[in-house]
This record gives sequence, C-alpha cells and structure tokens, in this order.
Amino acid sequence: MKGFLVLVVSLVTLNTTWASDKPADKNVTIVTANSSPRVKYGTEKLAVALRSAGYKVVVSGDAKFAANGTTIVAGNYGDALIKKAAGAFQLKPDTTGKEGFSIKSNSKGVIIAGTDASGALYGCLELAEEVSNKKAIPANFSIVDKPEMVLRGTCIGVQKPYYLPGRTVYEYPYTPETFPWLYDKKLWIQYLDSLVVNRLNSLYLWNGHPFASLVRTKEYPYAVEVDDATFKKNEELFAFLTSEADKRGIWVIQMFYNIIVSKPFAEKHNIKTQDRNRPIIPLISDYTRKSIAAFVAKYPNVGLMVALGEAMEGVGQDDVDWFTKTIIPGVQDGLKMLGKKDEPPIVLRAHDTDAPRVMKEALPIYKNLYTEAKFNGEALTTYEPRGPWAELHRSLSRIGTVQIENVHILANLEPFRYGSPDFIQKSVQAMHTIMEANGLHLYPQASYWDWPYTADKTTPRLLEVERNWIWYRTWARYAWKANRNRQNEVAYWSGSLASKFGCSPEQAKHIVEAYEESGEISPKILRRYGITDGNRQTMTLGMLMTQLIDPKRFGLFTLLYNSESPEGEMIIEYAEKEAKKEPHIGETPVQIADEIIEHGAKAVAAIEKAAPYVKMNREEFNRLKNDMYCYQSMALYYAWKARAAIQVLKFKYSNNVADLEQAVPLLEKSVKYFAELAARTDTTYLYANSMQTAQRKIPVVGRDGKNKTWVELLPYYERELENFKKHIAVLKKQGAGAGVTALKPFKNAPVEILTENIKRYTVQKNAQIFPDLSVVINDLPAFLTGLQGIHYSQSRQITEGTSLKFKTNTAVKLLVAYFAEKNNAYLPEPTLEVDASANDFGQAEIKVANALAIDGFPAINIHAFTFQPGTHTLTLGKGSCLLLGFINDNDPLPVVDAGLGVTENAGALDWLFEK
Repeated sequence: MKGFLVLVVSLVTLNTTWASDKPADKNVTIVTANSSPRVKYGTEKLAVALRSAGYKVVVSGDAKFAANGTTIVAGNYGDALIKKAAGAFQLKPDTTGKEGFSIKSNSKGVIIAGTDASGALYGCLELAEEVSNKKAIPANFSIVDKPEMVLRGTCIGVQKPYYLPGRTVYEYPYTPETFPWLYDKKLWIQYLDSLVVNRLNSLYLWNGHPFASLVRTKEYPYAVEVDDATFKKNEELFAFLTSEADKRGIWVIQMFYNIIVSKPFAEKHNIKTQDRNRPIIPLISDYTRKSIAAFVAKYPNVGLMVALGEAMEGVGQDDVDWFTKTIIPGVQDGLKMLGKKDEPPIVLRAHDTDAPRVMKEALPIYKNLYTEAKFNGEALTTYEPRGPWAELHRSLSRIGTVQIENVHILANLEPFRYGSPDFIQKSVQAMHTIMEANGLHLYPQASYWDWPYTADKTTPRLLEVERNWIWYRTWARYAWKANRNRQNEVAYWSGSLASKFGCSPEQAKHIVEAYEESGEISPKILRRYGITDGNRQTMTLGMLMTQLIDPKRFGLFTLLYNSESPEGEMIIEYAEKEAKKEPHIGETPVQIADEIIEHGAKAVAAIEKAAPYVKMNREEFNRLKNDMYCYQSMALYYAWKARAAIQVLKFKYSNNVADLEQAVPLLEKSVKYFAELAARTDTTYLYANSMQTAQRKIPVVGRDGKNKTWVELLPYYERELENFKKHIAVLKKQGAGAGVTALKPFKNAPVEILTENIKRYTVQKNAQIFPDLSVVINDLPAFLTGLQGIHYSQSRQITEGTSLKFKTNTAVKLLVAYFAEKNNAYLPEPTLEVDASANDFGQAEIKVANALAIDGFPAINIHAFTFQPGTHTLTLGKGSCLLLGFINDNDPLPVVDAGLGVTENAGALDWLFEK
C-alpha cells in the first residue's frame, strides 16, 4: 500500500496560493470540534502529512486554541468550537452541500468545516494533500468543495474463477480456505485507505447468498453453511470491516441474489439451491425473510443490494412479489427487533427485471430505495450510450430516487492495463447528462473473479488495487466533479504519472497519451465486431471468423449495437450494403479497422518516448509498456480479420471463388499478429480472463480453466486459416456451392418419457408441431428428418411452462428449438447475459441456427441439453418451444446454420472455416 498512498497523496494540485516562506514557528495544534470517528481519522491523516513536512503536531480534543504556532480546528459547521474559531480567527466558512467542506486560513489559524462528518473528513484530507505537495501550510487559503455524485463506490466479488465442488454459480460461503484474503485485516486497511483517499463512500460486497455465512436464525439453524469457528471469524470480520469503513465515511453494502438458498437448507428440504424456473414457495420466502431480518438486526449499519433477476425467471409479477412481500418485510422485521424506525438503504439492481414497475410497487411501503443498472453492460464500449438502454436509465433516474451507474465486469478490458482519463471523464459526464444518474458503482478493471490479484505473471502476485490505481483514481475524480478543464486534466495526470515513474510532467505527458490512445482500442473493437457486452465473451482472446460473418448464430446481443455503440454497421450489414451499392450509415467496420491500427501505433510511439526518462517503478513501467504493444498487436489482429471477413462475405453475393482467395492474405496477417500477441503474453500473463467456467463461450468455451491464454487460442485461428485454404481448393475443383447438405441424419436415442399424456411425432416436412395448433413444418434440413419429436401443448407452454420427465440408460442430448424473437408467446433462448444458469446443461450455444421454416413463425434455433444416465425432469420457463427429440450424447452434433426461415442466409459460409 505504501507506494500507492504516497502516489495519491502527492498528486499535483493546481491554482493554489502558497506562503512565500515556511513559518518560523513549526508548532501545529489540531483541535477536533466533535468526537466523530471520521473527524478523528481525518485529523490523524492530516497530522501525518504535517509531520512529514517538518511540523511538530499535537492533536487535541480539549477545545482550547494554542497560544503559539498554528491552530487548525476541524469539525462540522454546527459545532460550537467551529463557531468559536470563526470569531477568534476572523474567518467565515463557506456553506456547502452533503459531504462538502470549507477550508479557510490566515495567520491566526485554519478552519476545516464540513457539512457533516464526511465533509470534515474530506476537508482534512484535502489540506493534507496541500501540505504534502508543498511541504507547508498554505497561507490565506480558501477552498470550498463537495461531490457531485451522491454515491461513489467500488465492489469486491466474494467469488472465485471456478465453481466450488458440489455447487454452482455465485455459491461461495465465507470461509478462510476459500477466501484467505477476506480475513486479512492489513489488506482491508490498505483497501479502505485507498477508497477514502479517492473520496469514495461506498463498498459493495458481491455474493449469491451471504446470509448463511453471517447469521443464524432460530427457525432455520441448520441453514448455516460454515462451522462454528468460521462463523465467529465472520462475525468478527464483519464488525471490524464495518467499523473501519465507517470511520472513513464508507458505507458497506452486502449484495445478494434472489431466491438462492444455502446448501444445507436445500439438502434438508430436498430442493435445489437455485432454480430459475421454480415459483416462489412459502418455505423459501419465509427462510429468506427471516435471514434478512436477522442480518438487519445484527448489522443495522450495512446496506443491502438485491438482484431480482438471474436466479429467478425473468421479468414478471414474481419479481414484484419477492421484493415487496419477502425482502422489504424482512428488513422491516429486522428493524422491529432493534426497535428502530430509520430505514437502512436498499439498492435494487435493474438486471433481468422490470425495475420501474418494481419501484412503483415498493416505494409506497419503503422509502429509502436506490436503483442500479449497468452503464455499458459488462464491458466499456462508449461514453455516449443511447437507445432503449439509455431510456431505461433515464426512467429509473426520474423515479425520484438515486440511480447508480454500474461500470461492470469489463470483459473487454481484462487483463491489460486501462486508464484513459479522457474516455473515463466523458463516461462520467454521460452518466449525468445522458443517463441522468447520480451515483457510481465501480468494478475492478480486471480480474474481478480472482480478487485481490491481477493476471500478471509475477512473483509475488500483484494486487489489483495497486496495479490499477489509475483506474480507481480517474473514476473517483470525475465522480466527485465531472466537468473539469481538459487542459488542466492533462497537466494533473501528467503530474500524477511523473510522481509514479520519476520523470518530469512534460515527459509523463507521453504516458498519458499512451493511456488515452490505447483506451480507444478495446471499446471500438467490441462495439463494431463483438457478439455481446457480457462476460461470456473475452474480447482480448480474439474471435472466430464464423463469429464475425455470422454473429446471430452465436446469440448476438443486440443491445450492444442499438444502445452501447454509436450508430453504425456490423460486418454483415456493411458487406450487404457494399454488395447492393447502398450508402453506409455511421461508424463502419472498415473505419474502425483503420482507427484502431492508428491508436495502437500512437500508443506504442508515446510509451517509447517516455521510456528513457523513467527512473522509478521501472518494472511496472515495463509491464505497462508491454501492454501497449499488446494493444497494438490485438488491434492489428482484429483490423485485418475484420477486413478478411468483409472480403469473405463478398463471395456470398458474387459466388466468385476469387473473392475468397483475396481474403487469404488478410487472414494470414491477422493470424501473424495474434501470434505476436501470444508471444508477448506467454511470459507476462497467467490468463486473459478471470471467469474460467463454461459460462464463458466466445471465442471458445472456457470450461475447467481451459482456453484462457492466447497461446491456447492461437491453434484455433491457425486451424481456421488452414480449413479456409482447403475449402477454397475444393471449391476451385468442384465449383461454388456447399453447406449443410453433406451432414448425416441424426439418430434417435432410446429414451422413456415418464410425463403422462405426452405423444411423439416424426419430425419431417408437413409434420404438425403442436397438438393444439394446426401449424406444420414447411422446410427442414435432411439431417433433422426422422427425429422423434415430442408433442407439447403450446397453450400449456405459454401459461405454465414446459416440464418433461424422462428416463435414459445412456447419456443423451435433447434438442430444443427456440423461436428467435422476443415475444411473450415464445420461450426466450438461453442467455448468459441475464441467466447465469443458462449453460448448466450445455445449452447456451446455438447448435443449428435457422433450423426450420414454419409459416407465420420467426426463425428457429436449436440448442442441446445434455443429460447423463438416469431419471430427469427438464423444467423450462413460460413460452412456446419445440422438443425435437433425443440423440446420443456422443453422436456428432456440428454447429451449423441451415439458413431456413430467414430472408438471408448469413451463415451459409460458416463451413468454409470448419472441418
């Protein structure tokens, strides 16, 4: 921590009047005007800064001013001692708002007056910075300041890169074995000190079901999932953490997911710990309500944040009922136990739920509510959000409570260093002007799932809070005040980086430039070429060519393009307009290819200009420099691959093999630059992404910690280049035209259906797909013909959902066809962006895109659910789908696009890159 705090405290402060000479009398008396722990903490930090500047300091609480030397009085505006000092020193503090402060000084003394205890604390820290910068108390100093954002906080995931044995996503009890860092008080002090230095006032702890690690209810004592010794450690840890946070003006907020129960509770009642499709049942509601009540009674100063979506099925009345009839009553029960009426804050996470509707129902029964929503999804793509996502944020802001902007996961930034003051300042400005929000909830820049470490391959491992100091400092600085002068900001960050690396501010300007040029690369790549804003895609690991030329097959998340990107075109749209000679609209893939190449070149040139002058923290500078080269290699890889994809799509319209041949050298360049990226990262990084489970799908599945490095991904890109060349050779011999026709028909697997009154039918042309609807299959590929489909009432699917019980003696896959349109009548496709359980059966990936043509219905995508031998019950949510039958698990199931049921066959070229 030492290096981090020294850096932050010694930042350059502009436009300050200083005494021409140090005072002859170096005695300072700091008098505290009240007993607040926050004022005490602030004066302690001020005393340290003064002593480092050569002063002899006495901290007093006896309300007496010193006869000699300088007296500094710190407290709140309303304190009697502040009023007394104002008269004695003939100084009048200026008034401010919440958490604000005024500092006034003259030859008689200094007054630090805060609107509240946090304001007084920040005033002490402000004066401490001034003293540290110039080694003297400023003469005739006057400053008044307050934060613009009401809540400014960071989060820590009490989670892991992998699942614990016998558990699933988000299920991580608080234990020393799983989270040794959680019990490291020295590390907590370091982290909390870094938060208060950055004037951050909230800390979110993320966990699926923390209550079973922290409280024991008399009705459900068996629900506790840690042993007694660990339970006591957790009590001690939480008491320590909340106390230390409070003295720094930091509000601790415990996050949890809805309708998750502890493992011991689930086992006793023979239920799952989490099941997205189960309804609210009295047992789970009562257990959750009593757990929350016990938590509030035990930790009344800790806030709560709830995610209504993801662990419960989508948007609907259940969300409203769970919030208003379980969660809020639980909090109110806890208050009754304490005999208190002051409502602790509850933050409603607007993820996979209709937050405006929930808030409308909740506000009449509970007032102290906040809302929170993701700024750019689980990435950083633009500082100008638009479309339906921006409209949702504005609607939340206009409810009348505080809307908090969540900078979430950053799946397109990890693991390389990111710290563009320009991009981040514009993002915070947009939070105010576009989203109309007034709070910040900041995730770690990288390695969220691997806290507290970074992905750097070092011994010892680097701490995330130290390596990414500039990430926290930039967001915090602009959350305090967004509209700072751009020229002054360049000077400010140049001074900060000069202090960090031991060079002059003028030389450090090159480092600022490197950060800002590289800071454009990842956002631009994802917003023009990406599949999703979620963490199922690790953008720095690259993308398959099939994902660029057929994004819809991979579950294209349209919000990325209609809300989290400037107006523009995807690669498939650009290629179509080129073929039809239509004008292009907005930001284009070719434009971005040119721009990211330029950004990469400028970032590398800038960091090299600074390199000769670096005299401090040389090892860290070299890691930063390597990251700039990594950004450049990644930019070149994507730029040439995007150009190759556009060239490949020309063939779709021309049927001229020469168009494919022209794509070969472009793709070869792309592979070459990815090989450079693999070489640069092989000795410097442990992984690209900290989430190392099957939820990560793009570019390839990341199950069991595999496919997490560039060296592992390089063979995929080399193989697709090799396949491409081979297919071109075949085309030149046989002529253009190939696809799915060569696939062998699927074979039915023997499965016994146990659900009553369920009949089967043969999947074929003109087959009726629903027993209660006269709709038939108009067209299908040959490899699907002959499957034994399962007739299920469409009306029942819409009103009740789908439930199928069956028995199998061998491992099988059930093929489920989803209608690819957002409509309440259709069951939504498995989507990891909103449902963390969407790949529990391997069902997240589309296996056959555009698989069937049915008049009056949208395009149809087939997903596969895998089951081991035994008796199973598949439960799906409300909405119609097709159960097309079972195949053996080990039978080939190629990932293809059949091109049926859509007006254009964007995926017909996928086979060019596959065996």
